[in-house]
Amino acid sequence: MKKILIVDDQMEVRRLVEMTLKVGDYQVLQAKSGEEAVEIGKAEKPDLIIMDIMMPGGMDGLEATRALKNDPETKDSIIIMLTAKGQEADREEGFKAGAVDYFTKPFSPLELIRKVEEVLG
Repeated sequence: MKKILIVDDQMEVRRLVEMTLKVGDYQVLQAKSGEEAVEIGKAEKPDLIIMDIMMPGGMDGLEATRALKNDPETKDSIIIMLTAKGQEADREEGFKAGAVDYFTKPFSPLELIRKVEEVLG
């Protein structure tokens, strides 16, 4: 069973993404901060991480993505950004940090599940 980590400081968003993913056979984990994402990423080694950018605390989603991608233990986790930051510069930063795709909120649950199924094969 593939593991997916949803990282967002808003519980409602994490729940919505988890409900969206219920159509597949996935083990869903959640984190509410960049620091927690890195911790859970190292402990659980998820196949896919759906990462918000703007989160409170010392580490935002871009920093968490860079940390996970630069760590030999977690570099193979696929990361998709799911954020309210929709400017082209934001998208470029997300890809530069190591994300394979970038969704802006509000997002299409159907498009997200299609992308998840595509990247997890």
